[in-house]
Amino acid sequence: MSSPSRSQLLQSATTFCDVFAQKKDLNAILSHFSTIHPVSAVEHGEKALAPFLGRSFEGLDGIRSYFETIAALLSYENMEFSEFTVDTEARRVACKGKAKFTWNQTKESWDEMFAYLLGFDDSGKITHYQVWADSGAAYLARNGELDKIRKGES
Repeated sequence: MSSPSRSQLLQSATTFCDVFAQKKDLNAILSHFSTIHPVSAVEHGEKALAPFLGRSFEGLDGIRSYFETIAALLSYENMEFSEFTVDTEARRVACKGKAKFTWNQTKESWDEMFAYLLGFDDSGKITHYQVWADSGAAYLARNGELDKIRKGES
C-alpha cells in the first residue's frame, strides 16, 4: 500500500481532532488508532505532576487507559484546533489546540494552548499520539492552588 497523501493525512488528523473536540465517546476516539501497527500515546511533562504525564501508554489498551484517565480527571470546553502542518515523508501531522480545561475534583479551570504531533500508518490511522501542554497549570489546579496563585496568594 502506498503512503497516504498530504490531503489524506490532513483529513485523518482533522477528523480525529474534531471527534475529540466534540467529546465523542471513547470508541469513536479509539477508531482513529491503528489496529495493525503498534500504537502509543504520551503527554510530555513531569510524571509526578499528573497521572497522565511523562509516560508512554502502549497498545490500544494503553490508549484507552490514557483517555479514560484524562476523562476522569479533566473536563474541557471550547476546544479548537488550528495550524495543521503535514509531513508526508514522516507521515506526521502537527497542530495547535486551545481549550478551557477544568480539574474535576477541585473545579479549578485554566485556558490552555497545547500542541499535538500525530504519527500515522499507511492507511491513515494514528500510531503515535503526542501532546505538549501546560502541565504547571494542571498541577496547580489538581492541588487547588491555581486560583490562589492568580490572586497573588501563596
